[in-house]
Amino acid sequence: MAVVSQGTPRASGTAARPLRAAFLGQPNTGKTTLFNRMCGVRARTANLPGTTVESRVGVTVVRGTELEVMDLPGTYGLHLELPESRLCRECIEGRIGDCAPDVVVLVADATNLARSLRFAVQALHRKLPCVVAITLADESRRKGLSVDALRLEQLLGCPVCITSGRTGEGTEALAIQALEVARKGISASEFAQRLTLLPPAENNEAIAAWCDAAMRDSVGGLHAIRSDALTDRVDAALSHPVSGTAVFVMVMALLFASIFWLAKFPMDGIDWIFTNLGGLLNSVLPDGALRGLIVDGVVGGVAGTVVFLPQIALLFFLLSLLEDSGYLARAAFAADRFLRRFGLPGQAFVPLLSSHACALPGIMSTRLIPDSRDRIATILVAPFMSCTARLPVYVLLISLLFADKPWLAGLAFLGCYAVGALAGLLSALLVRRTILRGPARAMMLELPPYRRPSLSTALWMTVDRSRLFLKNAGSVILAICVAMWWLSAYPRAEPTAEVMAMTATAQSLRDTKALDGLAQAAVLEVKAEMAMAEAQQIQSFAGRLGQTVQPVFAPLGFDHQLTVATLTSFLAREVFVSTLTILNSVDESDERAVIDQIAQARRVDGTPLFTVSTSASLLVFFILAMQCLPTLALVHRETGSWKWPALQFVWMTGLAWTMAFAVRWTLLNMGVA
Repeated sequence: MAVVSQGTPRASGTAARPLRAAFLGQPNTGKTTLFNRMCGVRARTANLPGTTVESRVGVTVVRGTELEVMDLPGTYGLHLELPESRLCRECIEGRIGDCAPDVVVLVADATNLARSLRFAVQALHRKLPCVVAITLADESRRKGLSVDALRLEQLLGCPVCITSGRTGEGTEALAIQALEVARKGISASEFAQRLTLLPPAENNEAIAAWCDAAMRDSVGGLHAIRSDALTDRVDAALSHPVSGTAVFVMVMALLFASIFWLAKFPMDGIDWIFTNLGGLLNSVLPDGALRGLIVDGVVGGVAGTVVFLPQIALLFFLLSLLEDSGYLARAAFAADRFLRRFGLPGQAFVPLLSSHACALPGIMSTRLIPDSRDRIATILVAPFMSCTARLPVYVLLISLLFADKPWLAGLAFLGCYAVGALAGLLSALLVRRTILRGPARAMMLELPPYRRPSLSTALWMTVDRSRLFLKNAGSVILAICVAMWWLSAYPRAEPTAEVMAMTATAQSLRDTKALDGLAQAAVLEVKAEMAMAEAQQIQSFAGRLGQTVQPVFAPLGFDHQLTVATLTSFLAREVFVSTLTILNSVDESDERAVIDQIAQARRVDGTPLFTVSTSASLLVFFILAMQCLPTLALVHRETGSWKWPALQFVWMTGLAWTMAFAVRWTLLNMGVA
């Protein structure tokens, strides 16, 4: 392998940033767990400059000095022509913005050291200051293995640290060593000496023989490694297309049921906070447009989204535990043969699974799929997977349909994911048998060992994703909420003759100061307020827009309010609930929860806004519709043509309208209003 010379010195950081370390290693080596242990709350998810691939970036303090740490994507080899390999290669070579590391931390799995050493040999042939971190030390000791770090240092020609991200063992020593190596850099003579210790980079047989010899020389207790019959039987069950699928459905059902049950308590707390905040602002601010903007537009709108943060955080936490345990890889293996029946490649499982968080990274990860037809088919159906942006709408509608029934709500929640996935699979089958003909490829997947999941890793992941959600709520969603408040508040409707008559009658009754008169006045004032709110809804810009477009959605049971909320959700699905809170002037000083207030919303004619048939219709529409402009833009960029996003939008939205109409028509004919 050719030596890559670096154009900039690595011995010191710059005035603009601290010294930088890059974590580099294969998947399932404990790399991210080690990173989270080292950086903790000082870590965030970010895209490397000029790329669409996510990596984690954090800072750790070493003896009073900051060290910036990048957790690069896991890759099986730097020489491979795959997106993650190319990203890692270009990053350590300094060809991506200002991301060149001052030291590379090569992460190696102590329980599978031979495989990790082959990867390390590739990286060590590059002229880079390196430190090797042997991870999962606690797990290797449980298996009867011991690693001689000093002997490995002699064999590799660079420092070696024994670590465990789960327990924190060796993380401080690793940070100190990485900082020292980053400051020192690597000279030409040191690099030449390192090369004399290593086998040729181009000779795979020599590398394999060298790794075997290094294992025998530096690892004790190899006799303890043996096949685990119980693990083999569990793998056979979890990777089986029938039993594996059944277990996956059961696990997901339990997961979603727990989300509804456990998240109820923090949701009540968030409701309480916004209720008191709204009441405080109502009492402090003078009556007028400013109070309406802050209380109804900002507080009310953001509350309608942030109240669902506990569900989103809990979902990420539980999925992180499942992934860390090694289970999700078994689920992927079970899905391989199943996916190929619908014309999708085995490699599509990871993009489709990622799309349940957000379609954007899911679509970007389709670059791992080698066949162009397989890749385009996966891109077209990825948005059918229920992303976290749909969660607030799912939670609202399922809470209305299955109030105080957490198990039914959990099954309905799982059903939303299943319906979206089934629609995606059937759409893929249709595409692969028409415009993208051809067989799908099988997937090669390495099953990681079963591990006790790391609570700290799951917590850091949850904090990071929740922070991104709140950042979105504080920027895009806030902007849309303010815009929607203005559209719903202006132009101001003039009091009708009926409203003026009720107001005058109420005042005259109050003037009598009789108890009966005061009670009647209060009733009339409430009626006048409701009539004025209805007039404002109709006369406002939002109301006019909704009435113009509403005939398109009328067969689905949508009135102008639901129509406006649906239209704004094409910009960002999360703002659907926020739009409803604004259009219905949800009172943040009201002691009832936001969901309870929305559930009592009325149409202009006084009938309930959310009937069973309308709620079910709306739920189906949101499961299937393409309501994400950034996704359409990304599909255009990834495919290089507007025909694919146009096809995607027309097909998904048309299917959503048709199925929502079918659901409502069926319920109405069954006598369910």
